Amino acid sequence: MPFRCLKLSSLAMPKSDLSLGIPGDGRCLFRSVVHGACLRAGKPPPSESQEKELADELRATVADEFIKRRADTEWFVEGDFDTYVAQMRQPHVWGGEPELLMSSHVLQVPITVHMWDKKKNCLKIIAEYGQEYGKENPIRVLYHGYGHYDALQSLSGGLQSKLNKRW
Repeated sequence: MPFRCLKLSSLAMPKSDLSLGIPGDGRCLFRSVVHGACLRAGKPPPSESQEKELADELRATVADEFIKRRADTEWFVEGDFDTYVAQMRQPHVWGGEPELLMSSHVLQVPITVHMWDKKKNCLKIIAEYGQEYGKENPIRVLYHGYGHYDALQSLSGGLQSKLNKRW
């Protein structure tokens, strides 16, 4: 997939306002996804304690989804499958691409991962999951690198439609 960029100047917000500052507590991927799911559903963002609880629930359901889809997923997890799933159930263990894919299946929504391109000074899509559930209004997460995910701020209607048309 070729990278597609959205320049900061067209976002009409400073770069620092793009993300929410999700804590790096091992749950950042799951916190970011549940935060995005609330925004996608038109609900208010969860409180920090609700977000933590929802993230832990999503993590458990994602681990169950790995087991449910074992024949399709066993080949792409690192090491022993059962050990991987058991570790993934622990709240301090970081999630990554496999967990984003399973999250899209659990929630039955598309998830788009963005990353800031420092050289081009733009936001780019680096991965898309769950496209079989549609392409409109995906949960958007921001990957900072070094294993940290953040929730991408809810964008205004006009900007959201610009993102959808452009991407």
